[in-house]
Amino acid sequence: MLIHVRQIAITPAVIAFFGLSIVGLFTGLEPLTCCKRAFLGATLIYILTGIIVHIVNAVLMRAIIDSHINKNKGT
Repeated sequence: MLIHVRQIAITPAVIAFFGLSIVGLFTGLEPLTCCKRAFLGATLIYILTGIIVHIVNAVLMRAIIDSHINKNKGT
């Protein structure tokens, strides 16, 4: 069964958005600057998490395929 990319990637992106915005506000940045940086950081986290989940899906599918091939060779 494949892992759903969007469901997994949204959670760290939202956490990163609020985390970066809070850190920006406490360091004395302008609200617009905090928003821009938080949005860019969340977007980057979303993309990276999506790529990582796709890699994990590929590894899992390859393992399932190899398992089925080995099982069929044995019979």
